[in-house]
Amino acid sequence: MARYTGAVCKLCRREGQKLFLKGERCYSDKCALSRRSYAPGQHGQNRKKVSEYGLQLRAKQKTRRFYGVLEGQFAKYFEMATKQQGMAGENLLRILESRIDNIVYRAGMASSRAEARQLVRHGHFTVNGHKANIPSILLKAGDVVALTEGSKSSEKFKAIMEANGSRPVPQWLDMNKDNGVVKVVNLPNREDIDLDVEEHLIVELYSR
Repeated sequence: MARYTGAVCKLCRREGQKLFLKGERCYSDKCALSRRSYAPGQHGQNRKKVSEYGLQLRAKQKTRRFYGVLEGQFAKYFEMATKQQGMAGENLLRILESRIDNIVYRAGMASSRAEARQLVRHGHFTVNGHKANIPSILLKAGDVVALTEGSKSSEKFKAIMEANGSRPVPQWLDMNKDNGVVKVVNLPNREDIDLDVEEHLIVELYSR
């Protein structure tokens, strides 16, 4: 399965904001963006006027990197979003939020989406009682994600749950931290998604 294997801190610096790709490190003084708030590369500190296309591209890249999705899959999600009722930009974000790796992260069962993807791949979760090991599975309202019996007693998961205990779980998820079970109550509306991006720019980019 293809995935980005480069330095993720460079992605945050390129977008000029924290994408929270490395879990606890992003909240500490070790965050690369806190120490070097300019873009990577020898011309990173040069100020450039950004074109309309540049703004659209940055909106798309930021969103794609935030969720850890590669270009081809992101384009596939956008195509799905355009075929649904409602606004394509909001539909796109809702699709991205419904991925199982994102829901594992949102529920506090992983410190980052990258860690959530790895945990899902290693078979630590079930969906509606069936083992799930594909991070891109799209869930719907009523679906239940649970830790497997073997993972519930794992010291690793106990440490993860304790470390993320103070992180708020979005209202569209119903999380039982004692049992390691999260239910998708409903898919989120735009106001439920704390992503700093102008999704209409993504729609404009794909409409060019």
